[in-house]
Amino acid sequence: MYPRKIQPLAEDLLKEFRVLYVTGPRQAGKTTLARAIAKNLQMDYLSLDDQPTLASVTSDPHGFVRSLGQRKLVIDEFQYAPALIPAIKEASDRLPPHEHGKFLLTGSTDIFRSAKVQESLPGHMARLELMPLSLSELHEQSLNIVDYLLRGDFQSRTVPFVSRKQIARLLLQGGYPELQGKSPRSQQIWFKSYIEGRLFKDFESLYAARGDYHSRLQALVTALAGLSGNLLKYANLANDLQLNDKVTKSYIEILELMFIVQRVPAYVKNRARRLVMQMPKIHYIDTGLASHLLGLRNEAQVLDSQFYGSLVESLIYMELYKQKSWATEDTTLLHFRDNRQREVDIVMEASDGGIIGIEVKASASINAADFKGLIALADFAGNQFRSGVVFYSGDRVLPFKVGEQHFHALPIGLLN
Repeated sequence: MYPRKIQPLAEDLLKEFRVLYVTGPRQAGKTTLARAIAKNLQMDYLSLDDQPTLASVTSDPHGFVRSLGQRKLVIDEFQYAPALIPAIKEASDRLPPHEHGKFLLTGSTDIFRSAKVQESLPGHMARLELMPLSLSELHEQSLNIVDYLLRGDFQSRTVPFVSRKQIARLLLQGGYPELQGKSPRSQQIWFKSYIEGRLFKDFESLYAARGDYHSRLQALVTALAGLSGNLLKYANLANDLQLNDKVTKSYIEILELMFIVQRVPAYVKNRARRLVMQMPKIHYIDTGLASHLLGLRNEAQVLDSQFYGSLVESLIYMELYKQKSWATEDTTLLHFRDNRQREVDIVMEASDGGIIGIEVKASASINAADFKGLIALADFAGNQFRSGVVFYSGDRVLPFKVGEQHFHALPIGLLN
C-alpha cells in the first residue's frame, strides 16, 4: 500500500462530521484507504460490491441503519445504494450533537451531484476526493507543490533532472495504484479491462442510454483524450462525432461524475460568471488512461505524438489538483484566455482571491517569450496577481524579469 496523504485529513474530518463521503475514480485506492481508516478508528466495514449484501441493504434501508445501534460503519461502493441516503440522514439527525464519525461512505461516482439523487446531507457530511496516486505519493515526496507556490519563496535551487523519456514514462504509467510496477504489456491489458469492465458499466448505471450508445461513448472518450489540456468546444466535438450537441454535453457530464475527465472553468474576476462566460478546458484525470485510448504504447510514440505537450499539461494540472486536497490553504484551479487569444494554462486562485499563473512547457529551454501569457494575466488580474511560473523540464529554479514583472521557471522535477 502506498501511504495516502489524504488519510490524516479523512480521519480528522470523521472527528468533526457525522458523515464523510470519499469519492473518486474506480481503482484509485478508496477501498484500501477505507479499510485502513476502519482499522485505525475501530469502525465496521461493509462493501456493497457484494451482491447479497447489496440486496439485503436495499430491501430495507431504514431497518438496516437502525440495526447498527451504536456501531460506526464504513460503507464501501456506496453509489450502488442511493436509497440508503434518507436512512443515513435519519440516523444522523438523531445523533447527539457531540457524536461524530458515524458513517464513512466511499463511491466511484460523485453520487450527490447526480440528478438521480434528490436528497443530500447538508451540514452533516464532509466530502473528499481520492484521485489516483500523485507523483508526490509515488516518490514519497514531502514537498506540497501547492503550498510551495502559495508561499512564493522561489529561492534558487537545483533539483534532479527529469528527461523527456522519463516524463513520457510518467504519462504512460498514470497513477492507478494497481498499475505501478507492472510491465507495459500488463498495463495495456489492465487499461483495456478498466474501460470495458468499469467505464462502460458505470456509465450505463448513471445514464439511461438508448440505442448504440457503446460505440458513441467509445468514440467520445477517445476524442476527449485527444483534447486533454485543450479548450472544450461542444459544437465542434459533436460535429466531429456526428452526435447531437445536447447528447455530447450530457455524456461529458456523466464522464465527469465518474472522474474520467474534468472540466476547468475560465478565470474571470466575477466568480459567479465563470461557468457561463467562456469555454472550459478539459483534462483527463489520468494520463495513462488517456495515452492508452490514443494508442500510445511506449515512450517514443508519446514523444513523437502531437499530444505530448497537452498531456504534460494535464499531468501538471492533475498533480496540482491532487496535492491541493492536503494543502494548508483551499485553492481553485482555473485557466485564462483573453480576447487577444493570450492564454495561461493554469490559474491557481487562493481563498482570498489572489492568483498564481502557471504555464507548462514540455522542454528544457526557456526564454522571455514563454511568459507572454503570464504578462497578460497579470495585467488583467491587477492587484490579485501574486506570481507567475513556468514549469519546464530543466533542473534549476530560475528567476526571470520581463518588462516590469518578475517570474520564475520551475523544474518539473520539483513534483517528482
